[in-house]
Amino acid sequence: QVQLVESGGGLVQPGGSLRLSCAASGSIFSINTMGWYRQAPGKERELVATLTSGGITKYGDSVKGRFTISRDNAKNTAFLQMNSLKPEDTGVYYCTHGITTMSGFRYDYWGQGTQVTVSS
Repeated sequence: QVQLVESGGGLVQPGGSLRLSCAASGSIFSINTMGWYRQAPGKERELVATLTSGGITKYGDSVKGRFTISRDNAKNTAFLQMNSLKPEDTGVYYCTHGITTMSGFRYDYWGQGTQVTVSS
């Protein structure tokens, strides 16, 4: 059993910052890619950022230069530092971890989502 728990969302003014966290727990052998996606009302889920176990990052075009993804492998946790937030960053943010379990099962697990609202 593997579980991802997100935290750090909330309401922030334009230009402000937030830091999201996503901690995985359970029967984990290894984690490859950690990532963040978001979904705004009426829109499809889109890539925010991903980070492989080898340190390779990928960012969505709309967040490049403003958001930074990082990870703490010892704590099975991914972070998303979001700076210079804009109203269009508003949405539900989901984390995902590519996890291999102790039993050898490989699967992309998802968090429950955390709301980020950027508004004055």
